[in-house]
Amino acid sequence: MVLGLLRRLRPHGASGAASGLTVPLPDGAGAFGCETVDVLGQPLGAAEVTVTALDSHRVVAGGTTDPYGYFMAALPPGRYSVMVAAEGLTPVRETVDITAGVALAPVRVTLQPGRQLELPPPGTWLFDPPHTAIRFIAKHVGMAHVHGRFTRFEGGIRVAENMADSQVSVRIDASSLTTGNRTRDNHLRSADFLDVGNYPYIDFTSTRFAYRGGSRWTLHGTLTMHGTSRSVGLDTEYLGTVNGGYEQELRCAALAKAELHREDFTLNWRSMLARGIAVVGPTVQLELDVQAMYRTHDTPTPPQ
Repeated sequence: MVLGLLRRLRPHGASGAASGLTVPLPDGAGAFGCETVDVLGQPLGAAEVTVTALDSHRVVAGGTTDPYGYFMAALPPGRYSVMVAAEGLTPVRETVDITAGVALAPVRVTLQPGRQLELPPPGTWLFDPPHTAIRFIAKHVGMAHVHGRFTRFEGGIRVAENMADSQVSVRIDASSLTTGNRTRDNHLRSADFLDVGNYPYIDFTSTRFAYRGGSRWTLHGTLTMHGTSRSVGLDTEYLGTVNGGYEQELRCAALAKAELHREDFTLNWRSMLARGIAVVGPTVQLELDVQAMYRTHDTPTPPQ
C-alpha cells in the first residue's frame, strides 16, 4: 500500500523541505522514491530496485516497482547508490543523500533499450570444454544446498542467418557427476537416482530461440534425462563474441539457467525419503556457462 500511495503524495509547500513529500517516517529516518518509465514514458512495473549504502557497500533495501512504476524506501541518514533494472533494458544507477525527517520527491528514471551485442556469425560453434562449465544446485533435504557439476560433455550451436532459427545440442555424460563427496556421488549415479548404467546420457536439443530483449534469449527445447523427455526453457544471456585463446580463435559466450523438477523425470524422491535416504530436494537449478569456438558450415552437426 505504501508504494501505491506514493503516486498521490504531494511536495511540501514553501518550507526548507519543499522538494520532499509528506510521508510518515520512522524516528530518525528519511525516505526517497523513484518513478520508473520506458522511453515512451510508460510506467515500468516489476522493475528491480537495489539500494546499497556507499559507506559499507552493503545492500540495505530492494524490491520491485509497483504497477505504476513507483518504489519507495525509508532509510537511515547517509549516502546511497540506487540501481534500477528491468529485463532487456539498460540499468540506471543514481546516488541519493538521505536526511532524517525528509522524504525526497520521487526521481523519474527512464530505462533505455539494452544495447544488443553483435550476434555471432552464422556457422557451427563447438563447446570448448576447458572454458565451459555445466553446474547444478540442489537443496539437500532439511539442510544446506548441494553444489555439483558434470565434467564430461560435448555440444555446439549452429547459428543460422536468422538467429531465431539457430539450434543448440548438448550431450552430458551422466556418470561424470561430481559433488565433492564420493559416497553421495556414487548414490546419485545409482539406480536410486540417475541410474547411469541404463541411462548414460543427459541430452538437450533446442527447438527455437525466443528473443527477450537486450542480450537475453529463451532457448526452448527438449531435455532427456533418466529415460524421460520434457520441454524446458533455458533463460540465456548472450555475453558476446571475441577473438581469444592461444590461437586467437573466434569465440562466443553465454550463460543459460533453468529450474528442473526431479519428479518430471521420474526421479522418485518420495520413495527415497521413505527409505530414509536424504539426498537432494525436488528442485534442481541447472546452469550452463558456455564458451564455444567457431567452425565452418562444413563441420559435422553437434551431437544429437
